[in-house]
Amino acid sequence: MQIITTHLNADFDAIASCMSAKKLYPEAVVVLPGSMERRVKLFFESFHPFEIKKIKEIEPDKVKTLIVVDTRSIQRIGELSQFLKKGVKVHLYDHHPRGEDDIKADFEITEQIGALASLFTEIFRKKNISITPLEATLLCLGIYEETGCLLFPSTTSRDVEAVAYLLKRGANLNIVSQFLKEELSREEIFLLNELLNSLQEHLINGVRINIGYGVQEEPQDISHIAHKVMDIIDTEALFLIIEMQDKILIIGRSNTPQVDVGMILSQFGGGGHWAAGSATLKEMPVTLLIEKLLKFIKEYIKPQRIARDLMTTPVISVQWNRTIKEVEEMMTKYGINAIPVLKGESFIGVITRGVVEKAIFHGLKNSKVIDFATTDAYTAEEDTPLWEIEKNMVELNQRFVPILKEQKVVGVITRTDILRNLYEELIRKFKISKPKEESEESRRNVANLMKEFLSEEVYEILRIAGTLAEEMELGAYLVGGTVRDLLMRRPSPDIDIVVEGDGIAFAHELAKKIDGKVTPHPRFATAKILKEIKKDGEIKRFYIDIATARTEYYESPAALPKVETSSIKKDLYRRDFTINALAVKLNTKDFGLLIDFFGGQRDIKDKKIRVLHNLSFVEDPTRAIRAIRFSEKLGFKISKHTENLIKLAVKMNIFEKLKGPRLYEELILLLRETLPHNSIKRLGDYGLLKLIHPTIEERTIYNDLAKAYETIQGIELLFLKEEYRKEFIYLMVILWNLNLAEREELLQRICTPVNIKRELIENISSAQKALQLFTPENSQEFNVKIYNLLKPLNIETIILMMIYAKEWQKKAIFNYLTRLKDIKPLITGEDLKKLGIQPGPVYRKILESILREKLQGRLLSKEEEIEFAKKIGS
Repeated sequence: MQIITTHLNADFDAIASCMSAKKLYPEAVVVLPGSMERRVKLFFESFHPFEIKKIKEIEPDKVKTLIVVDTRSIQRIGELSQFLKKGVKVHLYDHHPRGEDDIKADFEITEQIGALASLFTEIFRKKNISITPLEATLLCLGIYEETGCLLFPSTTSRDVEAVAYLLKRGANLNIVSQFLKEELSREEIFLLNELLNSLQEHLINGVRINIGYGVQEEPQDISHIAHKVMDIIDTEALFLIIEMQDKILIIGRSNTPQVDVGMILSQFGGGGHWAAGSATLKEMPVTLLIEKLLKFIKEYIKPQRIARDLMTTPVISVQWNRTIKEVEEMMTKYGINAIPVLKGESFIGVITRGVVEKAIFHGLKNSKVIDFATTDAYTAEEDTPLWEIEKNMVELNQRFVPILKEQKVVGVITRTDILRNLYEELIRKFKISKPKEESEESRRNVANLMKEFLSEEVYEILRIAGTLAEEMELGAYLVGGTVRDLLMRRPSPDIDIVVEGDGIAFAHELAKKIDGKVTPHPRFATAKILKEIKKDGEIKRFYIDIATARTEYYESPAALPKVETSSIKKDLYRRDFTINALAVKLNTKDFGLLIDFFGGQRDIKDKKIRVLHNLSFVEDPTRAIRAIRFSEKLGFKISKHTENLIKLAVKMNIFEKLKGPRLYEELILLLRETLPHNSIKRLGDYGLLKLIHPTIEERTIYNDLAKAYETIQGIELLFLKEEYRKEFIYLMVILWNLNLAEREELLQRICTPVNIKRELIENISSAQKALQLFTPENSQEFNVKIYNLLKPLNIETIILMMIYAKEWQKKAIFNYLTRLKDIKPLITGEDLKKLGIQPGPVYRKILESILREKLQGRLLSKEEEIEFAKKIGS
């Protein structure tokens, strides 16, 4: 025998689920452990959708399967819990979260969805089980009641899709409306008024909770009154205590997952899900009940975010005895507007840019900082709830809050941080819609993208890195281009991790855990880990770059930056463009959380290259080349403002001050990663070609690079064994029409490494000489001549020749690459020894003669080579 049951106070979702289970288990009987809600009972009496048996009609020994729907709590199935015994299988269908007294099932389908009726509708749809219009209407009633007519925050897109399916199957919305939108009776209006007048608001960890109390003489369904109260007042959560003749009913409603009313009411023997729940208990003094309810609420409602989650660390600070002028210079250098003031390591106050500027205006630049610091500024601790910090910052008009631990400053929270957090809360609370690709909420988690677009090995290493960061009490982040590529759904070859703390120490510990080899660079507070993985018989090697979170400042335009330890926020701010100023947290608690301080997600969506600040190209002019590279590589447009800043930097001759290898590195990346003719043309459009050399003829170089690109595209189709660096070929094309002195000047100007400079110049010279010696000839010796001419040259030089060769020369070079270069004698010195030829210079002469014959199309087999060797070796 099979029994279908639900919770004690059956609502429409429970009854619709019982009906659905009956369709899946036709032999089963439905037994309710308690009563139906008043409206449900009225519907049942009007339409009789299925038969219900009483518990006393069931013979316990014959029960073989218990099918439980719309609850997983043992307490909520009442007397039917007697069937949870050995020999009875349990099948469970539910949409509520797990609890401590969950029924152990042999089979279960449980998903957190707005209504269980939606889940059964999906099952019918997938299994192609037909339903009648009445059954569709009952399912619709279950969904509409449980989701507040699809208005409760627990509603999902699946609930909406289920309703659409049911309407197609004949669900009658007139009946749904009739049973869900009934008018309040005189007694219910009185109860509603009593509840509203009794409401008391409690602020618990930043969440507004309202608790109301009322008395009802006759037991009846009052869930619709709870909905009315929620519609009237503005609150995150509501608990109504209704005293009846012999029991007390608690009804809970919530607008935020932070308040899980089902979990809270489970402490009173009830249950539900996070948005709605109820509990029934025996008589208890209401004052005591409210005390217990508040106790459980405080236990279950933790601050959603605390200071540690938002604060910036480490913190730039100033000692109390420094001068106002020195503080002003620090603020300008680091781009900050407030600094904590310390005495030794202890916090004693805060000074802001506004105070500093006024002090200097009044001629007080040599005064000590402590003289004008705010010594009674509001401070917080690491575990202070953010709502409390927000409240105090607004009330005290304070823009900057130091976070202290034993009087030491461990972090700061700024007004901008609070505004961003408030915005994110607003998005979550009201579910303001955003494009699907951007995510359903502001604080986006990209862990699934990481799993999809990173290899299993890399994903696992990032998981290990996050666990390690937690153990070492550090913040660890995946940063830069890897994150950008993830958001663009592209695999990325780079693994860059930034650590808030000692990056080198972190790298050593991570290397131990993943069996990698560390190369530290103490001067730059960075390290590189080499990891080898054996897969499919091959050893795969990849690198993980670890860096300490840094900030940087430039002492003069185009100078090398000065780098100092800082926070992830400052580390991202020092980067070039918003699309590269993204990070993903790796710590276990927030693994996959996307960090976007500067609108990088928006610019990726809009396909836009945008700098982070207006002095970006003044501080590092090579970013102008980088802007063009990313624009061409990603198909993004450089923003108008960013374009104007590039033109301003050119006008100010900032690039004339540029020194060091940065220009060379950027130019090589540009030539390697983009279509060279397009990118170089854009450099010319912005007036940046003079960075390379003032005498370059723009039109000629564009045409030559276009030819070079076409040539290399053709070469790639040959699948040559030799590797070549196409960026060096393009650079040689740029140098081709210059004389030797100009070539050396250009390569010196872009700071080309000495060995590469020498190689490039030699390759160009060899290519030009070879082309001059390349004369047309129809004799059979022509192949030999080509072979001897090209054999000493490397592949990059030969490809360079093809770019500038005439058509007949190209054909000859193509013949060499595809056929001649791989021709060699089939016989060896061992074969010659077997022929009785004495070892010596004659071996070389014989093999060269054989090669010469083969190049001319003769000696097609090893036997022919042996016969030929006998003749000339005798």
